[in-house]
Amino acid sequence: MKKYNFLIAISLGMTLIGCGDTKKGENSLFTIDDSAFPAHFTTPESVSIGILNPNSKEIDSIAYFVNDKKVGSTKSTEKFKFELKDQKLGYQYLKATVYFGSDSSDATKRIELVSNVTPKLLKYKIVNTYPHDTNSFTEGFEFHNDTLYESTGQNGKSYLRKYDYKTGKIFKQIDLDSKYFGEGITFVNGKLYQLTWQEKTGFIYDAKTLKLEKTFTYDKDIEGWGMTNDGTYIYQTDKTEKIWKMDPKTQKMIDYINVYSGDAKIKAINELEWINGKIYTNVWLKDAIAVVNPTSGAVEGILDMSGLRKFLKVTPDDVLNGIAYNPKNKTIFVTGKNWDKIFEITVSE
Repeated sequence: MKKYNFLIAISLGMTLIGCGDTKKGENSLFTIDDSAFPAHFTTPESVSIGILNPNSKEIDSIAYFVNDKKVGSTKSTEKFKFELKDQKLGYQYLKATVYFGSDSSDATKRIELVSNVTPKLLKYKIVNTYPHDTNSFTEGFEFHNDTLYESTGQNGKSYLRKYDYKTGKIFKQIDLDSKYFGEGITFVNGKLYQLTWQEKTGFIYDAKTLKLEKTFTYDKDIEGWGMTNDGTYIYQTDKTEKIWKMDPKTQKMIDYINVYSGDAKIKAINELEWINGKIYTNVWLKDAIAVVNPTSGAVEGILDMSGLRKFLKVTPDDVLNGIAYNPKNKTIFVTGKNWDKIFEITVSE
């Protein structure tokens, strides 16, 4: 197990995060008793929340909240048990509002909920290689109607391109204004959506003509990184461990998940691709692809792609980034920033 975790740590560059709150008591009257709390909680577990009452106040009742949602109440100092199975991975904010006499006071605590899934080490097989433009700083990579589309970054060099992946022949290219750094793309509902990096601006094109129809501003203060969709909703990354869920009709963020592999938070997830109900994601600066459960955020599989480098004429700075699923052949196309090749692969356990 230790060897396996070590391999994953090398591949994904995990950052282990501790659980508790550094503030041992925000309230002078009551505190949440964390003496029996583990370093991390996992999804099948429950948390038993008790109150310390150092001043021996006569307590009438206690209302309990998890992430500002009331989950129950007790009389006096009786402990409250709450199951964590339906909570998203990441930090959970506990609050107990204690009522005594005509007064009330809050006690708070933060815990961390991590994944109980052990990721499978997946295998891949190269079935074909194709040329890739070494001037392409790949940010978005996606098939639409059996044609490959690519979005690239770098100010003054960003473009959206539709081309023949077998020959590299360009069918159409749209150059972005030099003030924009292009990022992820995805097709949904007859539209092509494109992100920009730090400009907090997105573009919506007609999927057939690639005519720009709308420019929108992110409704969260985040960066734009990778993009994919499940046929209804768009998912996008922002350089952290979060994958945001966006309504393409309104361009509003409606939810998010936090990506964890075991008790490790995976930050800097980048390009995304929806494949058979899972999200495949590149990890910035790592030669690895993580397979993520889109509901829980748990990493269920790992693809170590470092073996591709022996076939390339690239530098260590030319990082893996680009995942495109071809539903016609049921194969996955991967490439990287300024790579000279695209690899068509199949994946197995």
